Amino acid sequence: MNAIRTLLCLVLIGFVAFAPPGWASPPDQWWEPANRPVPDSQVNVTGKPFTGTDAKGDVRGFADVHNHLMTNEAFGGELVCGKPFSDAGVADALEDCAAHYPDGSGALLENLTGAEPDGKHDPVGWPTFKDWPSYRTMSHQQNYYAWLERSWRAGQRVLVTDLTSNGVICSINPNRDRGCDEMESIRLQAEKTYDLQDFVDRMYGGEGKGWFRIVTDPAQAKQVIEDGKLAVILGVETSEPFGCKQVLDVPQCSKAGIDQGLDELKALGVRSMFLCHKFDNALCGVRFDSGTTGTIINVGQFLSTGTFWQTEKCRGPQHDNPIGDAPVPEIEEKLPAGTEVPTYADDAQCNTRGLTRLGEYAMRGMMQRGMLVELDHMSVKATGRALDILESADYPGVISSHSWADLGWAERVYGLGGFIGEYMFGPEEFIGAAGRTEALRTEYDKGLGIGTDFNGLGSHPAPLGADGPSPVTYPFRSADGGSVIDRQVTGERVWDVNTDGGAHVGLVPDWIEQIRRLGGTEAVQDLMGGAQSYLDTWGAASDYTPPSNLAAGSRATASSSEWSAFTSFAPGRAIDGDTSTRWASDWSDDQWLALDLRSERTVGRVVADWEGAHAAAWKVEVSSDGATWRTVWSTDAGKGGVETATFEPTTARYVRIHGVSRATRYGYSLWELGVYDR
Repeated sequence: MNAIRTLLCLVLIGFVAFAPPGWASPPDQWWEPANRPVPDSQVNVTGKPFTGTDAKGDVRGFADVHNHLMTNEAFGGELVCGKPFSDAGVADALEDCAAHYPDGSGALLENLTGAEPDGKHDPVGWPTFKDWPSYRTMSHQQNYYAWLERSWRAGQRVLVTDLTSNGVICSINPNRDRGCDEMESIRLQAEKTYDLQDFVDRMYGGEGKGWFRIVTDPAQAKQVIEDGKLAVILGVETSEPFGCKQVLDVPQCSKAGIDQGLDELKALGVRSMFLCHKFDNALCGVRFDSGTTGTIINVGQFLSTGTFWQTEKCRGPQHDNPIGDAPVPEIEEKLPAGTEVPTYADDAQCNTRGLTRLGEYAMRGMMQRGMLVELDHMSVKATGRALDILESADYPGVISSHSWADLGWAERVYGLGGFIGEYMFGPEEFIGAAGRTEALRTEYDKGLGIGTDFNGLGSHPAPLGADGPSPVTYPFRSADGGSVIDRQVTGERVWDVNTDGGAHVGLVPDWIEQIRRLGGTEAVQDLMGGAQSYLDTWGAASDYTPPSNLAAGSRATASSSEWSAFTSFAPGRAIDGDTSTRWASDWSDDQWLALDLRSERTVGRVVADWEGAHAAAWKVEVSSDGATWRTVWSTDAGKGGVETATFEPTTARYVRIHGVSRATRYGYSLWELGVYDR
């Protein structure tokens, strides 16, 4: 009998020892799946994920606020090879595009941008992964779900996955297997993201049980993070949202189409969005790309819009990126005969195109829906106008997610209550970039985000080398100290951040350990504060209630109104809620526009949306009787655009904008005038 017992014990011990990883995990180990596919990538993190909040009630964890889980479905398909998950298993998910066989020379995008120096790579993915993914990769999957799981286990608690596409890149993709409509692609990518959530749930025993949780409001996100799981937010980063392209400067969309598109995105679960990306569109001008990529994108801009990028001298300290001028014959040959990419003056680095009136309408629509406005990729001209409008409305929901906006905007973003993520540069460059905003983060009590941009057609941190500065020693502790992280293993490949750099999303924890070793714990603690700071910004945007515009329903009078045979420039045009109509004065300095609020009201802020003919010096005056006026605010440095005059709240029935001196030879002209109590 004892011999039989011994034999049975040995059989059971052997069965457990050789069971698939994660099989039948103990019920108290909720973070381990019961049904992980076999074979599969390893996670190589041990220890219980942290849960709950700190003593202040804040969540912890780092936030990747710019990633692209589903780019394999974008650009007509077959541009980014491999999938973040597959019901058929890892071999199906992590395989190269058929066009890349036998030696990788068919990887057009990767080879044009020089990601593979010899224009070739070993196309085999699972299980060998000899050449991909790598830190240089442009067109290979970097977001396999188990790699993301590793990042979650090691401390990530927020992921913004941006649904993306580009119709022109799709159209010149020789391997595409579907249409090029950007909104169709966004719908598909959203569907696939929900499918990934279901895929993870099935491993953990059913609906809602997995660690990958798509959230649609800040309270839901906070609960997910308190439970120790990953809050996933859907964003959109596409070049022509809602079909809002422009052809020869003529918009191809309408306000009604924008409203319909925003409503559809919100119904899909999208909560943040870029108004423009890569190409100038009907909403805004873009911040340029440099190098070879710049030439490729500029050609695409022409093919999409009929115009190349146009530049002007910058009007302030911020500037757009230099435009790439490297020749790319394979792409330039797609231009019409006799058409060439222009050259640009070195002293003109700003896009002439800013935020259009349709763009303003779309942004205000996002504000009404509590969505987060992404500044990155907007031109300097567009960003400045966007911030003016956001500040005039005191709207906090503004994000710069991956270092694609001029650093000079940082204080205005933080001042609104916004959030900033730095691109996943090499650790030394990231530490330097983070240091430049450290004082502001301290002043505004903000954590720091990461914009990894995996699957975003960009490069990632190069390896520092096993003999480089402060190499990572495996295994190491996670940023919170609760988990142990060893080298990541997928199939036959063992990944080491020292020698592989930022090859895929699973190496983000290793990269953070590099930052700790090179820059100390303070930067890492700022990263661990990223989740709460992101929720603070999102929560403030969701709770935002626009102040009532006291000018609505008021009666407008003016010192004069310019005469025109074709339209009216009457005073009431500045308070009709239509940004395509305006009041304009006669062409002399001393002019005013006055509003009768019809009763005594508390007034603390006036917003003037100037047409090009704006004031160089102007003041805000108030009155109880319309006869005796007192000045509550003034400036002699009027800059035009949207200007906000904030002053100590006071009681008045009448409010007057009084022009002291003009900035142009014309009169004063206002698209809209807003009056608010705060």
